[in-house]
Amino acid sequence: MTTHTPHVPHAPHAPQAVALPASLDEAVDALAATPTAVPVAGGTDLMAAVNSGRLRPSALVGLGRIAEIRGWQYQDGHALLGAGLTHARMGRPDFAALIPGLAAAARTAGPPQIRNAGTLGGNIASAAPTGDSLPVLAALEATVIVAGPGGARREVPVSHLLAGVEMLRGGELIGYVRVPLLHAPQVFLKATGRTGPGRATASVALVLDPGRRAVRCAVGAVAPMPLRPLEAEQWIAGLIDWDNSRALVPDAVTAFGDYVAAACIPDPAPAADGSVQKLPPAVQHLRRTVAALARRALGRALS
Repeated sequence: MTTHTPHVPHAPHAPQAVALPASLDEAVDALAATPTAVPVAGGTDLMAAVNSGRLRPSALVGLGRIAEIRGWQYQDGHALLGAGLTHARMGRPDFAALIPGLAAAARTAGPPQIRNAGTLGGNIASAAPTGDSLPVLAALEATVIVAGPGGARREVPVSHLLAGVEMLRGGELIGYVRVPLLHAPQVFLKATGRTGPGRATASVALVLDPGRRAVRCAVGAVAPMPLRPLEAEQWIAGLIDWDNSRALVPDAVTAFGDYVAAACIPDPAPAADGSVQKLPPAVQHLRRTVAALARRALGRALS
């Protein structure tokens, strides 16, 4: 009788070593000792890359045992969020009372198995255009605390990491995310290609900052990184009566949506002969979607 050994997909490319550090600094040391190692928390993006053959890590540094980055604390009017916070944890009511926009994004991040595994730090590190937390973090103007060798820490705006202005250096890890506590309305909305939780075709995060009399908006999924329509933000903030009801006439809300959409998905430049170019129908539909999301988000924030 012969025995048959089943074929295991991608087994030849399985990592040769897995480190399971118990602290952030131990994780940094493990990365420094094996520069080709890949850090992994929830693994939702990593395993997809491994299974598709796009990534073949020689070693892994598991972050799941690092208790210090799985919760949050308060610090000088900010919340210091551990990079290991899962989407499921951020979606709970106590977190939603703290940072409602991030909680709303976390609840839409996919099916339960993704929300239970996927982490805030992983969302930032993978920087996928459809990452639901990313436009919220951009609108909140959050910063990332990066842990490096020798106990070093540096703070970087999330937007700089996502835009590639600053990169994680060798042996560095995202440890925490610092988010201002605004105690004001925050809204996250997204459109997907199908009903229920799924990948965004477009998303909008909008936060009110009464202390600075500011509206901050970020549009996700339509570009490689979240886009901030700064002129639209400043224009609408100047129309809001911050001292009373914060009411706006409906026409202003509609115009804001159009302003945001045109800023993020602009008309094409005129052709060489001066003729006017039109956006392809699919892109026109996407721009209408962004306008509707921005309009709805502002309306909800002000209501």
